[in-house]
Amino acid sequence: MKQRKTEKLTLGVHHVGLTVTNLDQARHFFVNTLGYQQVGEKPDYPAAILTDGTTLITLWQASDPTKTVGFDRKNVVGLHHLALAVDGDIALDALHHDLRQDTRVKIEFSPTLMGNGPRRHMMCNIPGGGIRIEFIAV
Repeated sequence: MKQRKTEKLTLGVHHVGLTVTNLDQARHFFVNTLGYQQVGEKPDYPAAILTDGTTLITLWQASDPTKTVGFDRKNVVGLHHLALAVDGDIALDALHHDLRQDTRVKIEFSPTLMGNGPRRHMMCNIPGGGIRIEFIAV
């Protein structure tokens, strides 16, 4: 096989597809909590396609939510978490405040420094499937 030059071949993430146990709850979280817009759907799958204007996220309904396996970072191959940027520390703190009010959101850790800083981040599990999302103040 001929070796390629070290130029990049990709242009960034086009979309992220996430399987969830409850499509309505997960869609509600992205649309009503994070301000995403639904730009498409596949009712026969079912799936919802959402965007924040930069990133597309496809939420796929698990066919049998009672047979899903929860996240286990040491044994499950695949998505460890999704990291989303927020506009600075004030936005991160406001989001944290709002998420604490939602009993369906499990906050894994509150805003804290990433390593030695200066960036701060937080992690939570979203409603409708327990997908882990990290929010990073940029």
